[in-house]
Amino acid sequence: MRGDSLQNGNTDVIRLLQPAVLAFIGDAVFNLFIRERLVRKKRASSHRLHIDATRYVKAASQSRIARELQKEFDEDEAFIFRRGRNAKSTTVPKNADLHDYHYATGLEAVMGYLYLTGRKERLESILERAASIIESDETESQP
Repeated sequence: MRGDSLQNGNTDVIRLLQPAVLAFIGDAVFNLFIRERLVRKKRASSHRLHIDATRYVKAASQSRIARELQKEFDEDEAFIFRRGRNAKSTTVPKNADLHDYHYATGLEAVMGYLYLTGRKERLESILERAASIIESDETESQP
């Protein structure tokens, strides 16, 4: 349930949310997108699907995606990305490189921003591109 300030995708209010809050939403959006994509594409156990999903959502993968997509961000997205990337982190996952984690947080902040502002088509475009970047990395590394 959204508070009044977030009703109707109030861009000014959403733009000024803490980057970690935007990343919190973006993380959920990206995870759900990837999980749904995997369930639609393959029949596997929940454990296998979880393992497959982590290839997409781990910090190193999201950093790779962010580095590729950031040149395509519009002015608002670039602003949100920089805020997310530069936000002070209180914790970093033990298996993540700090730089990767910052880039991943920036990407998640953009996804959260697009979701909360109702820019669904743009969000869908970024989600699809993100998945294709990871999937193309996998096909290139196979013999």
